[in-house]
Amino acid sequence: MSKRRLGRTELFIDPLVFGCNVLGWTLEEQAAYPVLDAFLDGGFAALDTADSYGKGKSETIIGNWMKARGNRDKVLVFTKVGSDMGQGHRDLSAKWIAEEVDASLKRLQTDYIDLYQTHWPDPNTPQEETLEALDKVVKAGKVRYIGSSNQDTALLSEALGISRAKGYARYETIQNEFNLYDRIKFEEVQATCVAEGVSGIGYFSLARGFLAGKYRSAADAQLSPRGQAVVEKYLNPKGFRILDALDAVSKRTGALPAEVTLAWIAAQPGVGAPIASATSVEQVKSLMRGANLTLSADDLKLLTDAGK
Repeated sequence: MSKRRLGRTELFIDPLVFGCNVLGWTLEEQAAYPVLDAFLDGGFAALDTADSYGKGKSETIIGNWMKARGNRDKVLVFTKVGSDMGQGHRDLSAKWIAEEVDASLKRLQTDYIDLYQTHWPDPNTPQEETLEALDKVVKAGKVRYIGSSNQDTALLSEALGISRAKGYARYETIQNEFNLYDRIKFEEVQATCVAEGVSGIGYFSLARGFLAGKYRSAADAQLSPRGQAVVEKYLNPKGFRILDALDAVSKRTGALPAEVTLAWIAAQPGVGAPIASATSVEQVKSLMRGANLTLSADDLKLLTDAGK
């Protein structure tokens, strides 16, 4: 396993980011500590959260854990701003960024954030205002680097152009949905990422658990909070074709479907790392095996073709 540089930053990570959306949702605080410990003990460092996850509860749990363990210097904290936070609208205004970065720092019990990402585009705020505000928090030392999420090529290119022209901090990463089934949101910006040195950090890497092979029927899906979404979106000929390919590669490699899925994502051009969540130490160990797995060209092609 070799570390990857995110964008043009000084952040180097192994190809796996722990998705902290589960903290305070399906993984409560005390149960989260051993899971986060296992991730860090396995040599990984990057945690992805957001101010909106659990209305701040995810950041609070991470902050409490880092304080209890005294490990802030070993952790890379990625968080996000601009989701609706119960307001009913997305906000990337200068006023909201200035307020919310401080709120995140307080919940995280730290004086800096390694990667601060816009969560969703805000149609009511010009990108220049957002980028100027983000540049200020970087210059203030509250944020080391910035990234974006859920942008298309037009928005990302515009943002990079503004940063270049104004001398602002630039988006070094983009967090769009990306997995074997859902590819279009990252593939749409992939060429720009490669050309501009922006790293993709894909979310829903396991397609709500479907690509872990957990759900192969409607009955399976009923056992999970995400089950109905799986039934409606993935239990179809394309989904079953991908599962068959995953099963074939799993049989050849001895790796679990989730591990194969993460290895496929990490092998794609422009990808810094997939994001994946876990609610147990055993699941974390599996995710880490996936980050260490290298697939053959034939296996990569089989998986790629299955999802077309």
